[in-house]
Amino acid sequence: MAFEATKRELGELYTFFRLLADGKVSLGTPQARKVETESWPVALIQREEHDGTRRYYIEQENVRIVSGTVENDSTFTVADKEEQNIPREDFGGAAELILELLKTTAGSDMIEVPEGLEGFLDAINIYDLEAKTEDRTDFSVAFWHVEAPLTGFNVRCRLSSMNPLLDGGRTANLKLEQSGIKFATPTVNKINALPESPTEVTERMLMIERLGGVLKYSDVADRVFRCNLLMIDLHFPRMLAEMVRMMHLDGISRVSELTERIKEINPLKIKDELINKHGFYEFKMKQFLLALALGMRPAKIYNGTDSAVEGILLVNAEGEVLCYHQSERRTFADFLYLNTRFEKGSVDKDKYGFLEKENGVYYFRLNVKIGLTKK
Repeated sequence: MAFEATKRELGELYTFFRLLADGKVSLGTPQARKVETESWPVALIQREEHDGTRRYYIEQENVRIVSGTVENDSTFTVADKEEQNIPREDFGGAAELILELLKTTAGSDMIEVPEGLEGFLDAINIYDLEAKTEDRTDFSVAFWHVEAPLTGFNVRCRLSSMNPLLDGGRTANLKLEQSGIKFATPTVNKINALPESPTEVTERMLMIERLGGVLKYSDVADRVFRCNLLMIDLHFPRMLAEMVRMMHLDGISRVSELTERIKEINPLKIKDELINKHGFYEFKMKQFLLALALGMRPAKIYNGTDSAVEGILLVNAEGEVLCYHQSERRTFADFLYLNTRFEKGSVDKDKYGFLEKENGVYYFRLNVKIGLTKK
């Protein structure tokens, strides 16, 4: 009997099968297009399953599947299970079937998996469509040779919904202090009571402004996230707050476009030479995006050391898999800068978008959420 899977689960599975079938992956450009002349050969993929670790060795015609466990010293111990040899073309056929499902199923995020694909998954003992790992990688790849160091990747598929780069919930809130005029409690209640809508945060900010209030950056709500942002630059939280504010008030969401506006406004009041010749604002934003892609989290102390995630595998709208790796740092940073946007989190869940009193002062919280664009 067929079962249902999310598009995101199938996007990860498609990427995995595509690499096993092709035995290589193309490098991506900053514009999310394929570099026609450059690809990296894939020798081995390591993936977690419900019953342990699997290694998929890509050979001339077949994929050799070996089960085992990864020890504390990262060595792989082979389990007492029979190896499987599956033709690479079978993975190619399964990948094409999944791609067709992703491209042709509109609307719902759930897709019914056909029996043929379900049978193939059963045959190769895949039951976790999204790998569950503690280090946030989706799977790891050894390029060039099976003895090469494993590289951890996150998968992002533009044919499905994508996990955000930064989704810190209420931990990723920034505090703006309300000044200019002292609001009476009934006025505050009236502002906070504006009805729920996609633009409710914007409407509250505009109402505060109309009534003579001023919202000025004050602080990062969470202590750890504050310190993480300060690792990028001591003034970066203020710059980020201005970008989120503009996202709400001006309706601009792309990171590259907001950074251009920030250059014009110059909230940090730095010299023109630093802005235009040195590209200060772009540089700081790219630093931040790279840190997010390589492991920075709002609630976890960040000390500049990258996590197990070393890159992103992006599936574009045509179904091409593009590789972005930290060793190609400039391309990776430019890709993130051109292909990310600020998003709006849930107001109720993330606890922002209202005037709240702390120690006799009213604050208005904004939430930072950043994801990859669909195109």
